[in-house]
Amino acid sequence: METIIVQDTDEDILNILTQALEMEGFSVYPLLDCGEDFMDLIDKARPHVIILDYKLEGKRCIAICHMIKHKYPHLPVLALSCNSNIHHVYDKYGFDGYIKKPFDLDLLYKILRSHIPKKSD
Repeated sequence: METIIVQDTDEDILNILTQALEMEGFSVYPLLDCGEDFMDLIDKARPHVIILDYKLEGKRCIAICHMIKHKYPHLPVLALSCNSNIHHVYDKYGFDGYIKKPFDLDLLYKILRSHIPKKSD
């Protein structure tokens, strides 16, 4: 089972994302904020992907992405955003991809699966 850490500051969006991902078979660690123990959670959960809420400004989210990439350079980190320019800036700030809000569930699953290595049989 693939594991995903999802952070969003909007509790309703976080709940919907969590339910949608669990229905698709993912193990989900939902977070409203990335507290001091966030990096410890990554060590414990060993996620396949992390999704971070890229707020209008995004500076804190960018700093968190850089912290993750410094310690786990191969761990995919996706920006979740309603910003109209996210498709132009996500890679400039170190994100591996982005998911636009509002999101289509099929597209969400497709984007996530594209960042999770296929299991060898």
